[in-house]
Amino acid sequence: MNDDIWRRDEIESPCINVCVIHPTERICAGCYRTIEEIGGWSRLDPETRSEIMAELPNRAGRLNKRRGGRKARVPST
Repeated sequence: MNDDIWRRDEIESPCINVCVIHPTERICAGCYRTIEEIGGWSRLDPETRSEIMAELPNRAGRLNKRRGGRKARVPST
């Protein structure tokens, strides 16, 4: 069976199977897409997908890493 017939020229999904939506930023902690972008990904045209993909690295800074344990409770000096 030839898999070439199943290949598509459109951009792949940025999903990395870490599907957790940040409660305040409302973006996925894995791929940084919004819920709307995730839900509509298959219906977006390749140009829009490319624009979103280019923007994703800039969204990473919106998610602050949570510090756990003692460091989360004690202010840094």
